[in-house]
Amino acid sequence: MDIDKKELAKRAHDLDVTVWVGKSGLESVVDELNDQLSNADLVKVKFLRAARAGSSTEEQAADLADRVNGKLVETRGHTAVIYR
Repeated sequence: MDIDKKELAKRAHDLDVTVWVGKSGLESVVDELNDQLSNADLVKVKFLRAARAGSSTEEQAADLADRVNGKLVETRGHTAVIYR
């Protein structure tokens, strides 16, 4: 299935962040993100400063999307939108 990233980004605009990645890293939010993606196809994730040590938000977001079999729609600042 081909997704329209512009359309998804538009839909995500009004979403609130519901997953925060902090110093515990990606591993600690994989289950929560999986649960949320089973209820909603779009989830906003915020990467806190402690989570970003040494890597970019884009890298972390892409890694997290892979771990939940999702697709990274976009990153803006330190927030990412993941679709499944």
